[in-house]
Amino acid sequence: MSDTQLTVTLSGGGIDDARAVVHALEGVFGAPDELPADDRATVRTATFSSPSAPDAAPAAPAGARLTEPVTVTVQGTPQAVTAASETLARAFTTHDEGAASGDQEQERELHLVP
Repeated sequence: MSDTQLTVTLSGGGIDDARAVVHALEGVFGAPDELPADDRATVRTATFSSPSAPDAAPAAPAGARLTEPVTVTVQGTPQAVTAASETLARAFTTHDEGAASGDQEQERELHLVP
C-alpha cells in the first residue's frame, strides 16, 4: 500500500492550539513528521504520511480543545483531505471556508473556533 502526504497549515491561535489540531489528526494519519514547536510563528505546518485511503476518525479525540480560533488548510489527496476535514469537524466547532481541487490533489480551508 503506497503512502501519500497530507500537509496541514495552521494560522491563528497559539502553539498549544496548533498541537491540539495536530493531535486530533494523529488517530487517522499517525504521528506527523514534526510537531509545531515555534512559539513565535504566525503560521505553522505539519506533514503526515497517510494510508492511500484514510478514513475519518469515528469519534472526537478526548481532550481536543482550543483557546483561540485557528484557520487550518489541509492539502493532499481528496480522500486524505476529506478524512482530515471530517476528523477536525468531529473534534472542534468547524466552519468550512471552501475547497479547491486540482488534478490529483485537493485543498480545503477550515476555521476552527473554541
